[in-house]
Amino acid sequence: MVGEGFLGATTTSDAAATEIGRIVDRFLTSMRSSIGQVLEALPVDAEALAPIRDVARNVDVMLATGDVSALSGIVDAINGAGELIATRVTGAYEIDEFGFDEHFHRTVWLPMWRPMFEHWFRVEVIGAENIPAEGAGLIVSNHAGVLPVDGLMTTVAVNDHAGRALRLLAADLAMTLPLSAPLARRAGATLACAADAERLLESGHVVAVWPEGFKGLGKPFADRYRLQRFGRGGFVSTALAAGAPIIPCSVVGSEEIYPKLGEIPALARLFGVPYLPITPTFPLLGGLGGIPLPTKWTMEFGEPIETAHLGPEAADDPMVVFEITDQVRETIQNTLFRNLARRGSVFFG
Repeated sequence: MVGEGFLGATTTSDAAATEIGRIVDRFLTSMRSSIGQVLEALPVDAEALAPIRDVARNVDVMLATGDVSALSGIVDAINGAGELIATRVTGAYEIDEFGFDEHFHRTVWLPMWRPMFEHWFRVEVIGAENIPAEGAGLIVSNHAGVLPVDGLMTTVAVNDHAGRALRLLAADLAMTLPLSAPLARRAGATLACAADAERLLESGHVVAVWPEGFKGLGKPFADRYRLQRFGRGGFVSTALAAGAPIIPCSVVGSEEIYPKLGEIPALARLFGVPYLPITPTFPLLGGLGGIPLPTKWTMEFGEPIETAHLGPEAADDPMVVFEITDQVRETIQNTLFRNLARRGSVFFG
């Protein structure tokens, strides 16, 4: 474990407060802009609003100058907007067999989380060129932070830095809860099972998996950045069967967003969740305790580990599966330690 205090580099309390204030201000400014984008995208395609803006501009011109020739432009703009709105209202957008709604993903989901990515966590992305520009790829990442915020940030990173829509393999809990399941499917997630993962890879998608599962997500703060078991290597078998490359991903910064100091097992059983954490802000601050700390993140995508040359039959060879699983895990762990060693501070890195 790389030793460092919770704050990393020493800073004065005034300087830290000033910097956090700037971070919050940038985040809120970006969030206001992003909310506007989301509200625009909900009823109609983003392009549909352009004619509506043209109407407003033409009306302004007419009122200011008295030039009634602008009326023809207004009529044309209204007709164009009507056609585009009708297209959206009639459902002329595609949802695939897994429930993925590309329009929702592009115009609602990503704009919702991008301000957090850019201005709250200020994610530094390294190695995005290792994500395939086309065709299949399986991203395998460490998992931490009490809530799966790292999955959301990885989705933004892959879209914005590699130009690919990321398909997530989610835990059973996320895919069965009444609120999260429909949103997760529309945003690109599916159940973390070999059959679905293999079909996605064989169809040429970039897929992400977090093999530590809840063991990594809910581990105590004292065990931060120490990878938990990767199970039996099911993700490797899936990649081998599909002939897809494996891209190791190492995320630094997610461990400190909700430092987990303990658990409340009785309440966890009551609500049917794997754990109910105790953090410095939850449950002490109630709902405010759900706001993640504005840590500085580094997300590094390593060089792909090719599997196609081994053939699909290698998926049934336990020695091959074990060897690649160990290689992926070791790569992620070493990269975590390296990036921890070079960061200056948890918040200002």
